[in-house]
Order: sequence, then C-alpha cells, then structure tokens
Amino acid sequence: MRKKFLNQSIVSRRDFLKGVTLTGAAALTTPALSARAQQSPTWEPAKVVPQPNLAAETQPPPKDPATQSSSGGDFMAEVLNTLDIDYLAMNCASSFRGLHEAIINHTRNKPEILTCPHEEIAVSMAQGYAKIEGKPMAMICHGVVGLQHATMAIYNSWCDRVPVYIMIGNIVEADKRAPGAEWVHSAIDPAALVRDFVKWDDQPASLQHFAESAVRAYKVAMTPPMAPVLLSLDAELQENPIADRDRLRIPKLAKVVPPVGDSGAIAEAAKLLVAAQNPVVICDRMSRTPAGMARLMELAETLQCAVVDQAGRMNFPSRHPLNQGARRGAVVGQADVVLAIEMNDLWGSLNSFSDRIVRSSRPNFKPGTKIITLGSRDLYMKANYQDFGRFNEVDLAIAGDGEASLPALTEQVKRLTDANRKSAFEARGKKLAEAHHAAREQAKADATIGWDASPITTARMCAELYAQIKAEDWSLVGNGIRITWPNRLWNFDKSYRWNGGSGGAGIGYTAPASTGAALANKKHGRISVAIQGDGDLMFVPGTLWTAAHHRIPILYVVHNNRAYHQEYMYLQAMANRHSRGITNAHIGTTLTDPNIDYATVAKGFGVYGEGPITDPKDLGPALKRAVAVVKRGEPALVDVVTDPR
Repeated sequence: MRKKFLNQSIVSRRDFLKGVTLTGAAALTTPALSARAQQSPTWEPAKVVPQPNLAAETQPPPKDPATQSSSGGDFMAEVLNTLDIDYLAMNCASSFRGLHEAIINHTRNKPEILTCPHEEIAVSMAQGYAKIEGKPMAMICHGVVGLQHATMAIYNSWCDRVPVYIMIGNIVEADKRAPGAEWVHSAIDPAALVRDFVKWDDQPASLQHFAESAVRAYKVAMTPPMAPVLLSLDAELQENPIADRDRLRIPKLAKVVPPVGDSGAIAEAAKLLVAAQNPVVICDRMSRTPAGMARLMELAETLQCAVVDQAGRMNFPSRHPLNQGARRGAVVGQADVVLAIEMNDLWGSLNSFSDRIVRSSRPNFKPGTKIITLGSRDLYMKANYQDFGRFNEVDLAIAGDGEASLPALTEQVKRLTDANRKSAFEARGKKLAEAHHAAREQAKADATIGWDASPITTARMCAELYAQIKAEDWSLVGNGIRITWPNRLWNFDKSYRWNGGSGGAGIGYTAPASTGAALANKKHGRISVAIQGDGDLMFVPGTLWTAAHHRIPILYVVHNNRAYHQEYMYLQAMANRHSRGITNAHIGTTLTDPNIDYATVAKGFGVYGEGPITDPKDLGPALKRAVAVVKRGEPALVDVVTDPR
C-alpha cells in the first residue's frame, strides 16, 4: 500500500518526463536536503588497509628442506598471458596455490587477480565482463567445493551463451593427497559436476597437455555459440619443478571466424522479406560486437520493417522509429513473415501462455505466417538442461552466426528491392514511426501515475536515475527484475548501453555481473549503473566489498520492495485459485521484520551508501550525490523503497 500522495500536477510530471526522455538536456532542480540526508556523515572513499602486523606473520617463513627455481605454475601463468586474458577472479584456496603464487610473483600479477568473497561472484563478474569487453575473464576455484559454489553462476553463463574461462584446483593421485580436507575436496572427475552446462572441459596430465588444452579452451569458448569452458588443474602439476623447460611450447591461438549462413538460404530469406507486406524481425542474443547494432539497423531501414528486440543483448536503438518492442503483440499478430535472429526461446516470443488453473497457450501469429530462423542455436545444444525452450515449427532454418550473416542478407534484400517495393517500404516505415511515437507518448503518460507516491514508483525511480546520467556516457549493466521503464523512457543508442540478462534466471546474478561489466567500462570512462533487486543482492552482498577493494566505479540503485515479489504474486494467485484469501501470502516471501538497510550494509563493505529513501523528493538529490562518487572512481549504492513492481 502507498502511504501518502503529495499534490503535484500532471503537467509538471509530464514536463519532467519530457526532459528525461526527449530533450536530454533538462536538469532537475535540487530541493533542500531532507533531515535524514542532512544528518548523513560526509562520505570518504575507503582508505588502503595496511597489511596485518601480527607477530607470527611478521616472522620469516620456515625454511623448506629444498628450494626450486621454477614450477609448473610458472609455465601455466605464461600460457594464460598469451591468451588475451586480463583478469583472474578467485576466492583463494590451497588447491591452486601453485598457480596463484606464480601469477603474483613470476608474471607480476598478470592476469590481474580480482579477490572475490564467493565463487559465484567470481563467475558472474566474468559473465558481465565478457558481454561488455567481448572476451573472457578467467576464474579459478577450489576443487569440488569451490566448484559447487560456482555452479549457479556457471549455469547462468551457459544459458546466456557467454564465454567464461574456468579453472579448478584438484589433486588427482590418491597417494599425493594429505589426510583430511584434500580428500573431501578432490575428485577423479570434478568437471562431471558441471559437464552438462559447460561447452568443453579437460584435466591436463602434463604441462604440454595444459598448454594445448588452455589454448583450445579459449578457442572453443570464443567460437559461436559461445559458452563457458573448464580446465581441472592438478596441484602437483602446478607446484613441481619443470623437468625440461626447453621441450615445452605454447601453441599459437587462431581465433575462429564466425560462420555465415548458407548463401542460397540467405537469398531465399531475402525473397520472402522483400515480398512481405508486414515483415517483422525478432532478435535476442544477436549482437556479439558493436557492429551488430549497425548491421541490424541497416537491414531494418532497408526493409522499413518492425523490429522487436528481446534485449538478450543491446541489439537495436530504443528510440529508433522502427523499434516496436512496446507493440510486440500487435506487430507479430499482423506479420506475414517473421525473421528470428539468435533467438533463445522463439516459441515464447510467438505464443501467449497462461498457467492459471489449467495451463494453456495460443499462437500470437496468424495462420500462414512464414517463420525464418537465423542463428547458431541449432548448431549446439545438450539434452538434460532444457534451456532451449519449446519446439517451434519454422519454414526456413538458417544455421550461421546472426551478426556475421546480416551483411549478406542485407545485400540480397537491396538487390531484390525495385522502385515499387521501395515505395511500399517507405509507406510502411512511416506508419511504424507513428506507432512508435504514440507508444512513447503513452509510456510518458503512464509514468506519471503515482508520481509523488510513497513507496516510490518504479517509473519515477527510473526517470530520476536517467535524469542524473543522461548527459554522461552511461551503461546500464544490470536490471535485476527486468523493469521495463528504462526501455520505455531512456535513449539506448550505443552497443554498451545494455548487456542483457542472466540467461538462467538464477538469483544472485545482477550484483556481481554488473560489477564485472563496470570493470570493463572503467577504462572507457563510462558511468555504469545497475537497477539492483533487493532479494538478488542478499544472495551475494560480498560483491560490494570486491567493488570497493578494486575501486570499480558503479552505481547500484536498489529496487527495495522488501519481498521476493514475483513469488509473492504467485502465492496470491494460488491462494485465490483455492478461494483462501491472500492475507498469508507474505509468509516466506517478504524481507521485513526487520527491514534491511542496504545503505548501511554498503557502508560496512566500504561502499558509499544512501537510504533507505521513501520520499520521492529526496531521490533525485541522493542519486546526484551518488553519481558524483562514481565519477571520481568509487562504487556507490542508493537504497530506494519502492512499489512492488
């Protein structure tokens, strides 16, 4: 329930939104600070913490009976540094102490080590980083127990088709394991735990074997369809001296050129698209590089056709007049040809599904509609985990990388387009542009509903956030529950404005993946922001410490609805189905009694924090202060008490 409504005219609300969503230049007038904000202590960035000075730790280490001048870990570190891997995320452990020591001393912290309080954080950081930077980050974890912690994040990366370079420590030979922990942390085949959701794995038996498998792993991970890979590294192989260094060699890495769809099939698709009265392009994980958006724009503008971006990546500008995402049902219903590019769940995009009482579905497209698929989805899948969605009949299935195949398809469309078709395309484009403009105007009107309410509406939270970052070079690197307001109100016009969702819908993704993406954005001077679900943050709060420790600038705006609200609504639906009322739906679904103060949590990890903010008048100024912290190179968090959805 909203606690209060303040009186403010609809005109002023719409003026605010006009400035946020259209002109890109209007600035907020900063009101006086609330009493709570005035009492907040002045923020100072975390200081460098000195090393421990305990007596036992300041003594020289005990002398080993023997020393060595090299180790297998030295060679492994050298191999990793040939693979264009800049970072290695880890939670330190004994099973990879040999490689860890070699990296910090032999190759002088290259790849640079990122300290993570949990293996799930390490993998998710790598997932977010790869989608911005276009190359893998490595992570390493401790035997079977570290891998067990990492599994959810590995599954997310697998479903999201993101290359993550995973290594684990292990002790293969039973007679080499120390009594106790080394036995319960080792396995004969540790990768079996995740083999169903990694693309390739290996357990090298020699250093030369490692060199060849390390290069192969990188190549496999980066070949579409991309996915995580895993190497299990024996501790003895890491730690023992190198017997004959001159016999070891590091293979050359030749990256695979993504495959283009068959030329005959591409030509057939072009014929169908040119002849169509209402063609629609639907895409999901299409853009691998910044070129992807430009290529899709060229095809759409040539055809003057509707585009529905499912936002698995940043595929198409949000304010482009051909962007019909807000009208997906209408344009799919009118389509006579649908081109689906790199779709993960085509059936879900073309059908309506209801799970009330008896689960049922119906198609959203009309009979006779021609459906074309273009992508790498059909080239690789596994059986056990059903991330590929329900089977959908199609008329033409083209196997090939979507982004790489677009230039050939566009060229064929241009070749087949005569003056009459071009005139028809232009008329179609004008109608789509009018519909796009009307949808945007409706979104601005919808955003004014409850504008001054407390708890704060998600529309106002997103509008206030955009008002503070729109003049910056910004990147939305996380949107925990996929709030639609940014897509409806913000101007997504560059390839890094958005980097997609989790893939596997596993809770605990947004906070660390956003930090990984922010690390990739850091060198470009971009402002990274994440709309952070409160329940998601509770899974991996230690992410905040990693962001503070490594000085990763990012703004977390916590969408604090004090519940796992999707599940809350599901429980309400179940209770209504049985006519039992909804008064008990809060049990097991809410995060109250006590309420969580995420700003205080953030401060405890060394991150700037403000909130919980309940008065919408305080939100803009708080976000402005937080953005200033991020611009000077520090992470910040603003806790916003919001409407449930």
